[in-house]
Amino acid sequence: MGDSSSSSDSFLKKNLKEFKEFWAERFPFTDVYSRFISRQESLPSWSESDVNEFIASDSVHGPILKTTREAANIALAGSAIGAVSTAGFAWKYSRSLHGAGLAFLGGGVFGWTFGQEIANHWYQLYRLDTMAAQVKFMEWWEKKCQRRS
Repeated sequence: MGDSSSSSDSFLKKNLKEFKEFWAERFPFTDVYSRFISRQESLPSWSESDVNEFIASDSVHGPILKTTREAANIALAGSAIGAVSTAGFAWKYSRSLHGAGLAFLGGGVFGWTFGQEIANHWYQLYRLDTMAAQVKFMEWWEKKCQRRS
């Protein structure tokens, strides 16, 4: 009986390892951001002025981070427009509170996705390495916080 449990453990561990490798290939950001996410002590939150200071100090990654933040604002606006208009449409024709609530959530997700796609093409984010810019900002913020301590 002990043998079957150890063999099932190895089977499960093997499959879990393959599962992690499979998703790590498709989502490399988990490896890139893991050192910031799984810290013993989390980094303090930053303000808009801190981000602007980084943008001014880094001539390579600063403009990319600024463009990425502008794209996120477009996606947020798309989310708000999608959520309100879809919920209003659902409320007008159904007078159902739960239907309008679901339409609000669905419209928000659709609006965010549609807004992100518009911003992606408008700012040509597909040509930029946005993840590298965000990692550089996190490294910069980490160093700045260590100097304060």
